[in-house]
Amino acid sequence: MIKPVTRRESLLAGLFGSGYIGLRALATGLPPWFLLNPRRATAQTLQCMLNAANNNQYLILSTSSNGDPLNCNAPGTYEATDIIHPTQDEVSATTVSVGGKTLGAALPWADPSVTSTGGSAGQFGSSILGRTTFFHHLTGTVVHGDQPKVMKVMGATAGGEMMVSAFAKHLATCFGTVRTEPIAVGAGFNGGELVSFGGRTLPAISPLQLKQLLTGSTSDPLVKLRATRDTSLDAINTLIKNEYSAGSVQAQFLDALASSQTQVRALANQLATTLSKITANDVTGQSWAAAALIAAKVTPVVTMHISFGGDNHSDSNLQGEADQTVSGVAAINKLLMTDTTNGILASLGLLDQVTFSTMNVFGRNLAGISKVTARTGRDHWGNHNIMLMIGKNFKSSVIGGVTPVSGTTGASGYAASDIDSASGSATKGGDIPAAQTFVAAARTLGSGLGIPDSVQTTDWIASAGGKTVAAALTAIPTQAS
Repeated sequence: MIKPVTRRESLLAGLFGSGYIGLRALATGLPPWFLLNPRRATAQTLQCMLNAANNNQYLILSTSSNGDPLNCNAPGTYEATDIIHPTQDEVSATTVSVGGKTLGAALPWADPSVTSTGGSAGQFGSSILGRTTFFHHLTGTVVHGDQPKVMKVMGATAGGEMMVSAFAKHLATCFGTVRTEPIAVGAGFNGGELVSFGGRTLPAISPLQLKQLLTGSTSDPLVKLRATRDTSLDAINTLIKNEYSAGSVQAQFLDALASSQTQVRALANQLATTLSKITANDVTGQSWAAAALIAAKVTPVVTMHISFGGDNHSDSNLQGEADQTVSGVAAINKLLMTDTTNGILASLGLLDQVTFSTMNVFGRNLAGISKVTARTGRDHWGNHNIMLMIGKNFKSSVIGGVTPVSGTTGASGYAASDIDSASGSATKGGDIPAAQTFVAAARTLGSGLGIPDSVQTTDWIASAGGKTVAAALTAIPTQAS
């Protein structure tokens, strides 16, 4: 009689692969493909894995099909005085130093040491701002349901692959992650924020589901890590001893990458502690879940959802926008702060190994319509958005900006400007036209993850356009990942 597969077993297989090969990889420190077929090992792949920690970045991407007003209160939108912002003390206009320039911004983007006249404080540590790029771009859509298309950079990616999945294919090889596919921990029941890979829509896993899968009983994977390590390494050692010489590449893989009992014990304890922090499927839970998946090298890319005001057509006094600008920036700060006691990634030693970014379906009107002027809400706006890129490979910078446009009714508004690729400045007639700023942002993000332009070429259709903007990066990667 065939034993039926439980939902729990199915979810675990989704995380760790058939036969839980990923659990063996997690326990041994060796990539799944090596455990399945050591003959595939080459000196080049070994070097790639050894270099990955310095050359490549994991990615946590916040997505939103709501089209939040994230774009409305970030640096680069305060120099035009007729752009409308909330006026509450918690988001009062202040100045921040970005890329050596003093720019206006909503108070939450300032360091917590900065306070308003009413006593509200900034939410964004200056050490994080020092590695943050605000990339002004447009997506060209005003439809909530186009979020999956936006994840494919509106048709610019090759083979209709989502950007996150294209990046994951490059990163997984050198990181040796359990799986290549990204994992969505913030999609919930929102089908528009699910991730696809190779044309296949992937199931989401919530933070609480992840916690329940990995902890709670003596049969759970974390409990069995050490025993799994010993059994798996004994088997692979025997194989290599019988078939390969002591100095073979296969033996070098074991010497360089195999985890010790002490390392596995520390990993199990660390993950158990991390998962214990998850108490809900909220932003904090998603942040801890993303950190746990990266710490365990399960996947190179995790998506989550941080709200910045939502679908605020009706938002009296822009109060929801104001409140969620505070909470949204605070959530990013919590994830990325350098304090190892309070910073989520820093507490796991991951701060310099992870880049955070955003990719939202569209932005919101900055000005030009009556409800915005009256501060009673904002409508969908496909002509301006902001992509945040935060990590050790990014410079403090504002790339692009806004330019006045006239709508069909004659009312003026603001759209993303053309960009000069050399300086990153908003420049009329720049070599990155406004219509290509989204692709340019995506290419620049890929470069910041350590994926060279020469490697990214296969990820984009021939007519995609856009360019990597060097002004956003500490260096342009040149080595193949």
